[in-house]
Amino acid sequence: MHLFIENVELILTYIVELCTILLELFGVIVLVYTAVKCFIQWIHHDSKLRLDLAQGIALSLEFKMGSEVLRTVVVRQWAELGILGSVILLRGLLTFLIHWEIKNEKEDLKKQE
Repeated sequence: MHLFIENVELILTYIVELCTILLELFGVIVLVYTAVKCFIQWIHHDSKLRLDLAQGIALSLEFKMGSEVLRTVVVRQWAELGILGSVILLRGLLTFLIHWEIKNEKEDLKKQE
């Protein structure tokens, strides 16, 4: 029975690591796509540039934060958990600030119309 539990734990660790990598990859893809799209908007002097950039960064951060939360499943030491908690807290704070910026940018765009 002990061997079975160890094997299940090993499989769970591999699944979590794979999913963590995928979420990180999705976050990077969203960020790069947003950067390219916003660069093109900047060339065309689009007024929605800041809003689109903030929304893309927020979505990217949420994917990255999801990967960090998933990573907590396989943490073995308290020091690692503290570091992961700090990273999650910082990314959560950044996401909150970006959403605040999105709200303000939407209000500014409505005033300009």
